[in-house]
Amino acid sequence: MVQLVGPLRKELADSLSTCKVLVVGAGGIGCELLKNLVLTGFKNIEVIDLDTIDVSNLNRQFLFQKKHVGKSKAQVAKESALTFCPTANITAYHDSIMNPDYNTEFFRQFILVMNALDNRAARNHVNRMCLAADIPLIESGTAGYLGQVTVIKKGLTECYECQPKPTQKTFPGCTIRNTPSEPIHCIVWAKYLFNQLFGEEDADQEVSPDTADPEAAWNPEDTAARATASEKDGDIKRVSTKEWARSTGYDSVKLFHKLFKDDISYLLTMDKLWKKRKAPTPLDWHQLRNSGPKEESVGSGLKDQQVLSVWGLCKMFQHSVETLRTMLQEKGEGAELVWDKDDAPAMDFVTAAANLRMHIFSMNTKSRFDVKSMAGNIIPAIATTNAIIAGLIVLESLKILSGELESCRTIFLNKCPSLRKKLLVPCILDPPCANCYVCASKPEVTVKLNVHKTTVLCLQDRILKERFGMVAPDVQIEDGKGTILISSEEGETDANNHKFLAHFGIRNGSRLQIDDFLQDYTLLVNVLHTEELERDVEFEVVGEAPDKAPPPQPNKEEVNSVTNGNKDSAQPSTSSKAPADDDDIMIVESDEEGASSSSAAAAAPSSATKRRHSDAETGESSSKRLRMDQSGAAAAPTNDDDDDDDDDIIALD
Repeated sequence: MVQLVGPLRKELADSLSTCKVLVVGAGGIGCELLKNLVLTGFKNIEVIDLDTIDVSNLNRQFLFQKKHVGKSKAQVAKESALTFCPTANITAYHDSIMNPDYNTEFFRQFILVMNALDNRAARNHVNRMCLAADIPLIESGTAGYLGQVTVIKKGLTECYECQPKPTQKTFPGCTIRNTPSEPIHCIVWAKYLFNQLFGEEDADQEVSPDTADPEAAWNPEDTAARATASEKDGDIKRVSTKEWARSTGYDSVKLFHKLFKDDISYLLTMDKLWKKRKAPTPLDWHQLRNSGPKEESVGSGLKDQQVLSVWGLCKMFQHSVETLRTMLQEKGEGAELVWDKDDAPAMDFVTAAANLRMHIFSMNTKSRFDVKSMAGNIIPAIATTNAIIAGLIVLESLKILSGELESCRTIFLNKCPSLRKKLLVPCILDPPCANCYVCASKPEVTVKLNVHKTTVLCLQDRILKERFGMVAPDVQIEDGKGTILISSEEGETDANNHKFLAHFGIRNGSRLQIDDFLQDYTLLVNVLHTEELERDVEFEVVGEAPDKAPPPQPNKEEVNSVTNGNKDSAQPSTSSKAPADDDDIMIVESDEEGASSSSAAAAAPSSATKRRHSDAETGESSSKRLRMDQSGAAAAPTNDDDDDDDDDIIALD
């Protein structure tokens, strides 16, 4: 007879009490998971999370209370979990999992790693560390009522990066600056404006009219005479936006006239832009004050869900500018503010500026709630979804500890039952992808770029770190000389940063050997030189274009489309780019936190080819979409990466 300890076999119960596991993330899923682990019998647990507790976390992260606000999530989660099982040995790290201290040797001490993350960068990193250490990884994510759990094991299953993710959705600079046509364009512009005025200036985030717009047909000599931008309010071509704003003492009325009157009047001189578009209408502060409606909101309801009148937006703009100016002064000379969707003055500024621009370009204005949803690339988090997913993680972990990897499944949680009346759909795990640039025996990719225009810094930051998820890459040119192009040693190759690749003899067909010793990861990059990239496109990865994949074939299962609150959308909490797909299941990314607020990009889920997967219970086939990363991208990660966004809402990359 099998000897039981509670509901578990004695051998399994003993294994739980002695094995060592790592939980990455202590947010929505992480809290539920930590509680489940100690109640199941796990005794040796380490948990890591960089985030601190915010009031907005308390509605679903039930290991936290109001008295814990501002404290480390990992530390408080540990203390709360110990109240369920005081004999457990829990170690908490208030740190980023991407810290070099957590190397391959660190990961090798664990029997199992469980992800409760919210962003692509951290997921990629943990995936590579587990592959390097040859440790099983349980990946998970939720999006509203949807969720997923899957198991990743080197050599046996697909890794997290086996299937290409949709590229980040970006907008041409001329669209943002000159011809916005959707609310998201105005919201991106307003976030850029915040950085230009109060944060870290970025030349790629300019907000003034784009005089290089190829659509514009106008005579620059005539423009000076026709434009009404006043010299005393500053000429954005003479000084930076921040310098000019400081020279005015951040005068909110002067800022208003510069942004919403003078710059718009300047845009109107670009005649060709408005031949097939409705021209924008400049705003005048004094006119609005004297003739505009004095009620500040239109309609009733919760304050954040009210749509403000134009004058109400003017007052919000004025108040937020004054508040942000004071915050900047208190930080001292040379200080900068960081935009955060949960920082009230910053959110008010973006709401007001974006809506004023929407009004100027004849779009329907949005409530603060709607703007926050799009600006933070977010949808509401559901506590019960987190709880279900956390429970499934533990069930998969029991299979792994029992030595039954072949029984592990990818499990999807659906919002509505499928035709077979199931909310939970288990699918057999896929084998590794032979062409994966991470887990293949010899990872190799081809990158199309212009060697005369691509700098070494762009290669390092935009291609290797951002696109291929590396942390500290070393790059050597296969030129017979072993030329070191990029070194992870600080300062060693800084002199190369602003030189073009062609300067080092890199041309069509050149090969670059990339090593990231932290991730124990090597990648061979083949350079394909081209001079025909689209405007604002710096490079392309050849053979990886999920946004151009064939459309999915119709499925007899019921349609269950996913709303992912992505920043592309002109509507709150839905994606204008979401495919009308027939899948009743979809792999989703994040369990909670807001996506990068520093990025104007948003993930654009698009059609992808579907494969048939055998249902583990019925033997029938069910549709499974290629993994579409929607957690954050962009950008500054939250939770266990470096993002400072709060997780009262889900981040989808």
